[in-house]
Amino acid sequence: VQLQASGGGSVQAGEPLRLSCAASGRTGRMAWFRQAPGKEREFVAAISRSGGTTYYAVSMRGRFTVSRDDAKNTAYLQMNSLNAEDTAVYYCAASPVVFTSTSSQSFDYSYWGQGTHVTVSS
Repeated sequence: VQLQASGGGSVQAGEPLRLSCAASGRTGRMAWFRQAPGKEREFVAAISRSGGTTYYAVSMRGRFTVSRDDAKNTAYLQMNSLNAEDTAVYYCAASPVVFTSTSSQSFDYSYWGQGTHVTVSS
């Protein structure tokens, strides 16, 4: 399975942005990670295979929403109230279809997208 992330760009603080992750086939759980300049990659949000369960990093709760449309094999990350600390390269990740539950661990994901840049100006 190949993943294609899109939707990144440059926005002002407080503005929203929606990222998309298109998969070439069916997947199990999906997730978003990000890596800011000079920092380690960190977990952002995850969604179960069914879409019924979501999980967020503490700093994203209430601001970010992860969802998926299995008819389109696509996951989304709606980001609101962005601030400069959200500037990073955002990566989508997915597991084979047999893996259903959410995970915040990068080693639980076999498929990775190429990353999309998000820049937030204050």
